[in-house]
Amino acid sequence: MFGLGIPELLIILVLVLVVFGAGKLPDIGSGLGKAIKGFKKASSGEDEIDVTPKKDENKKGDVEKG
Repeated sequence: MFGLGIPELLIILVLVLVVFGAGKLPDIGSGLGKAIKGFKKASSGEDEIDVTPKKDENKKGDVEKG
């Protein structure tokens, strides 16, 4: 996994703990989880907004007479 072992991961965790503090870690974890979930949802092709054009039922025809 990218050449990272247990000692390297522990050093990174300690550095993050020192930089952000223990109080911010849950916020960072939750934000990271939401970001990963959003990325997976976007990469799977599921759209939140339906962009298909809707037909206008009030029109009598598409061809203009004149």
